[in-house]
This record gives sequence, structure tokens and C-alpha cells, in this order.
Amino acid sequence: MFDFLESCIDTIIENPVKSVCIVAATVATGGVAFVAAPAIGAVASAAGLGVAGGTLSGAAASSAGLAALGGGSVASGGLGMAGGTAVVTAAGGAIGGGVTAAVTKENS
Repeated sequence: MFDFLESCIDTIIENPVKSVCIVAATVATGGVAFVAAPAIGAVASAAGLGVAGGTLSGAAASSAGLAALGGGSVASGGLGMAGGTAVVTAAGGAIGGGVTAAVTKENS
């Protein structure tokens, strides 16, 4: 575990500009995903995800889709809309960071 952390710190020290670019892209894409989460929830609901998937529209579709992405409603033991928003935000950040890391590695 400590070898991995040491390796990460060495990489950051050796490549500060690339490290800042990766962090900035991760934060930016995570932020965009957070803002777009309601729309993504509505699309997930329209695609048939969740109990009433495909039958709802507007805010109800957004809420149902995000709850489905969050593992179900809080009442049923899932993380609800907050969990769905967290899933969408984490996925957006991970995709942005991964793509940026790949691009910066390719350009070295």
C-alpha cells in the first residue's frame, strides 16, 4: 500500500503540469455530470430503468431515474436520488480523469 502511494507521489512530483490537468479535468467533468444528473436521471427513467421506467415525464422521471441509479428509494433501503446523483457525478469524474490521463500519457 505504501509503495503505491509513494509511486503516486513520485509521479506527481515528476509531472506537475500533467497532474494538474488530470485533476482539473476530473473536477470539471464531475461538475458537469453533477449539473446534468437530473437530465441523466430522466433519460434513465425513459429507458425503462426503475419501477415506473418509461411511463413518467419531467421531474417525476428525473427523480425516479436518479433513485434507480442510487439503488432504489431511501424507503426501500437504497440511497435514493442523492445516491443516484453521486453515481452520475462519480462516473463523470472518473471518465474525465481517465480520458485526460490517457491523452496526457499519449502525448508524452
